[in-house]
Amino acid sequence: MLEAVANACCRAATRKEGDMSAEFDRSEGDVNLGDRRRNWQSAHLNDATRELLAEDARWFFHQSMSTPCLNAVVAAQGSWLTDISGRRILDFHGNSLHQVGYGHPKVVAAIRDTLEQLPFSPRRYTNRHAVELARRLCSSAPIDDAKLLFAPGGTAAIGMALKLARVVTGRFKTISMWDSFHGASLDAVSIGGESVFRKGIGPLLPGAEHVPPCDPGQCAFGCGGQCALRCVDYLDYCMKKEGDVAAVIVETVRCTDVQIPPLAYYQRLREICTRHGALLILDEIPIALGRTGSLFAIERYGIEPDMLVIGKGLGGGSMPLAALIARSNFDVAQHISLGHYTHEKNPLACAAGLAVLDVIEEEGLVARSRVLGEACLARLKRLAAELPVIAEVRGAGLLLGIELRDMGDRSATDLAEAVLYRCLSDGLSFKVGQGNVLVLAPPLNVLEEELWWALDCIAAALRIEIAS
Repeated sequence: MLEAVANACCRAATRKEGDMSAEFDRSEGDVNLGDRRRNWQSAHLNDATRELLAEDARWFFHQSMSTPCLNAVVAAQGSWLTDISGRRILDFHGNSLHQVGYGHPKVVAAIRDTLEQLPFSPRRYTNRHAVELARRLCSSAPIDDAKLLFAPGGTAAIGMALKLARVVTGRFKTISMWDSFHGASLDAVSIGGESVFRKGIGPLLPGAEHVPPCDPGQCAFGCGGQCALRCVDYLDYCMKKEGDVAAVIVETVRCTDVQIPPLAYYQRLREICTRHGALLILDEIPIALGRTGSLFAIERYGIEPDMLVIGKGLGGGSMPLAALIARSNFDVAQHISLGHYTHEKNPLACAAGLAVLDVIEEEGLVARSRVLGEACLARLKRLAAELPVIAEVRGAGLLLGIELRDMGDRSATDLAEAVLYRCLSDGLSFKVGQGNVLVLAPPLNVLEEELWWALDCIAAALRIEIAS
């Protein structure tokens, strides 16, 4: 009986993967199904790559945006990936974790030196790497008198934040944003707002309410392209009606399509949370550590959150590491385990994190991100003036978004995917967010000539697709 059910499921999956007319959710990027991907692979993959991809598909469960995979890599150095056939790919995607590039010598040396002497730190013990990294992060975070917990990934750190908020406030309800992403675990997708992670998974966490995000171009309240803070007023209204919200959870800058709220947004949000006795939790997992032109993205807004969650780049493009940073007076959960993760004080990951902070400081990567980001934004605005298909360009440091609009009978989603695969053919990788936004997130130490080449590559791909 079980074998028959499994066979039926496999047949259903095969039908779905072969049905190219199906609608795929593209909010978190290009999908791993479809004729365009299949055609790209047919043109660019060699036999050795196909064999490895077939093995990957055989042994890994298939899931949206992951397995089946696009390609296979054998090296990652600096800003570049190298695939099995020897093609080099400039990586402006990097899963948002390569702020200092891949294989930075100082990060590699820190991991190697630590591995030789202290490969692991068992629970009940601490180590110098973990303590020093905690001190440096708490001292630099925009929270006065902070403490933290480490976790092996951003999703786990979000879970700790939700648990701590319940303990601190005695409440369980949350308000977060539609279209947001906070991780793929059940608690994280409950507060997340993308259907590709939530659809068919319920019931989700009780009390996880959602409101429209700050998105002036598609504002649910009719702001008409420039935020008038009506979304914040609605959040205030919801908090009044709920009356007992524990926390508001927001991506400081929404990474999937580079939505950057105006200064007044967070100033007003901070006041609302304080007035209603709710905590303000900021998710900066993909964007902290210089990506937006400041060490933490919230610094540009001049407010202090109650909790700040970071990750991805903290591990130096090599080690999984995240952190929940919060007010020290929230240290009131000694009676439970907020995380208790096996690798929460992993000396290898913490050594990598310390090296990352050193590299960012010594190479001036925060200022470099800000300066190069402004130059890129100016260049993209000139391109937008030339190409009406570009609805808007947005940027904060070296996090850049090019939003496309429909062009005649051709949808912006189809155009964005076509540009992606054309750029992949030329050796440039980036993300497509919310279906129609080209999202560029290069390493902060990317060479300038690589940066300008990438923008030229995108411009050329857009011109070709418009003319086709």
